[in-house]
Amino acid sequence: MKVASIFPRGLGRTAVVAAALAVPPIAALAQSAPFAGMAGVWSGQGNISLDGGAKERIRCKATYAVSNDGNGLNQSLLCASDSYKFELKSNVQAKGHQLTGQWSETTRNVSGELSGTSSAGKFNVNVSAPGFDAKLTLTTTGNKQAVSISSDGQFKGVNITLNRS
Repeated sequence: MKVASIFPRGLGRTAVVAAALAVPPIAALAQSAPFAGMAGVWSGQGNISLDGGAKERIRCKATYAVSNDGNGLNQSLLCASDSYKFELKSNVQAKGHQLTGQWSETTRNVSGELSGTSSAGKFNVNVSAPGFDAKLTLTTTGNKQAVSISSDGQFKGVNITLNRS
């Protein structure tokens, strides 16, 4: 069927182009693959809760490389406060809504497995290594991300908001 045949004369291509521009690209791509639309550099700040109850402001930068099909993600997240620094790297694969992969925290030379789920721009991930477990939740809405990490390690939790650069 021709596009023009379903629209009043002269409106076919214009309506299709206008409709395509009205749909945010991240939302349109997110339906086809969980990591589509995430590639690039994101930065922001938030708060970290350390063992013993101390809380500090933290600054973070995330870099995402996404596979051509949108089902693979290489991620680097570097965060620093006045007294604490961490750098997470991960390689994640999606099959449907299921996530699997590997992660490492390079400043402490710790690595392990990750698993989780994705749905409509929200990722719930469990990371583990011998003697360490953490939960990560990441929600992407347009060019903004909310990241929350809770752990049983030296830091108890991190909440950050990132914006695409």
